[in-house]
Amino acid sequence: MKISVIGTGYVGLVTGTCLAETGNDVICVDIDAEKVSKMKKGIVPIYEPHLDLLFERNIQANRLSFTTSLDEGLNHADIVFLALPTPEDEDGSADLSYVLNVSEEIGKKIDSYKVIVDKSTVPVGTADKVRAIIGKHTQQEFDVVSNPEFLREGFAVDDFLKPERIIVGSNSQKAIKWMKKLYSPFVRSGNPIIIMDERSAELTKYAANAFLATKITFMNEIANFCEYVGADVDKVRAGMGTDSRIGKRFLFPGMGYGGSCFPKDVKALHMAGAEHDHDFQILNAVIDVNKNQKTILIPKIEKYYNNLIENKTFAIWGLAFKPDTDDIREASSIELMDALLDRGATLNVFDPEAIPHIKKRYGDKLSYKGSMYEALENADGLIICTEWSIFRTPDFNKIKNYLKEPVIFDGRNLYNIDDMEAEEFAYISIGRKAVNVTNSQ
Repeated sequence: MKISVIGTGYVGLVTGTCLAETGNDVICVDIDAEKVSKMKKGIVPIYEPHLDLLFERNIQANRLSFTTSLDEGLNHADIVFLALPTPEDEDGSADLSYVLNVSEEIGKKIDSYKVIVDKSTVPVGTADKVRAIIGKHTQQEFDVVSNPEFLREGFAVDDFLKPERIIVGSNSQKAIKWMKKLYSPFVRSGNPIIIMDERSAELTKYAANAFLATKITFMNEIANFCEYVGADVDKVRAGMGTDSRIGKRFLFPGMGYGGSCFPKDVKALHMAGAEHDHDFQILNAVIDVNKNQKTILIPKIEKYYNNLIENKTFAIWGLAFKPDTDDIREASSIELMDALLDRGATLNVFDPEAIPHIKKRYGDKLSYKGSMYEALENADGLIICTEWSIFRTPDFNKIKNYLKEPVIFDGRNLYNIDDMEAEEFAYISIGRKAVNVTNSQ
């Protein structure tokens, strides 16, 4: 099939590349000429595991190409995916200007039947708006489909190629037939293509992300309470997770959720509720708790150093909002580092992928290191913000040798409490007892 994908961010580029991988002829359209030029040369503009292999293979096979011309994209395609940004507006609602502006251009340009697919995460009723805007400018037959993505950064390629489910929101049998044909190679193992109306499809994405954000937030609340009553959140998590009604995933406590989806989508759903005079009380709590959780280590650090953080040097391991991505949007590391810088601390930072993005934000306010151990040199303590695999089994003797004193503030609970006690580290994590910490610091 002939496909165009408008927008080449995480969602658009993964969508276009993976659709090309199943034999479709795909053009990706973006207004950023420099970005398009790099992609034409085989340069992947984002870090996403395994994407580079598929990207290069499909370019070489002439199934994947790039252009800045919307006309070229529309003339090529039977199915047009809108994978455009829907950033958070000032009031927390989703900014639909990119989606609606492109829809207007599509209405002015299409000259044959197209299926227009909303792949972006959009509020309920967006498909109706897109349909109305396109229809205002053309008499040509077209259909609008809501097809929300469920891609996890770091696992996006696998999620697209092996989806748990595919949601298709449409009342058009013609469009549904086309979408089923397009996605049939991805569901050969029997996972469902679920057909529903557009509004239900739009809400499904928001509801799923809001639920997962709530699950994370609830576990963080339990972890914080564990510290008051002397319980161990790891044991509580294991006891909860074996209940099939709850499940094991998204029960790991930490420094809150971040990224491009959960924060934005929770706020957008909350604002959509307000627009319809519906008070999402649970989302109020989720937003507030997550905001506080991002700096949950700060009072622990202050207590350890008797509030004398000024002129202390800390090594920061992990800057991306999660492992296996270079994305720093809404990353907990940023909130924590801002708080430490405000208190006069010096920060040596390391992340396997995210440093270029952090440099753009902080400039010379941070000391950027080329390895995890280099970041430890002459540091007073280590702070872990992202659970990259390389941090899970470090050389603890090397950590001791580099740090001024053996103290770790672990925002992701990477290490076993007993092991840290045996290694004689002062070790402070979330929802578990602190070890080897005295009141004489």
